[in-house]
Amino acid sequence: HKEAYDERKVYASIYASALNSQLDKVIAEKIAEKVSRAVTHWINSETQEVTSEEIFRKTIELLKNEQKGVAFMYETHRDLA
Repeated sequence: HKEAYDERKVYASIYASALNSQLDKVIAEKIAEKVSRAVTHWINSETQEVTSEEIFRKTIELLKNEQKGVAFMYETHRDLA
C-alpha cells in the first residue's frame, strides 16, 4: 500500500536506535534530526515515488556516515520505534 512519507517516523526510529546504542539523549536528538532531515531532502529531490525499503537503505547509508553503532542498531532492529 502507499502512504505519505512521515519524517517523524524516521526521526523516531533513528532516535530509538541511538538511545539503544547507549548515546546521550542530546546526541541522539542531534543525529536523528540531522539524518531525518537529510532523508527528507533526498526524498524531495527524487522525481519518482520512493519505497519504504529505499528510505530504509538511504537512512542506513547516512547513519553510517554519522555513527556506525547507530546504523547497526537501526539496520538490525527495525521494530524499535
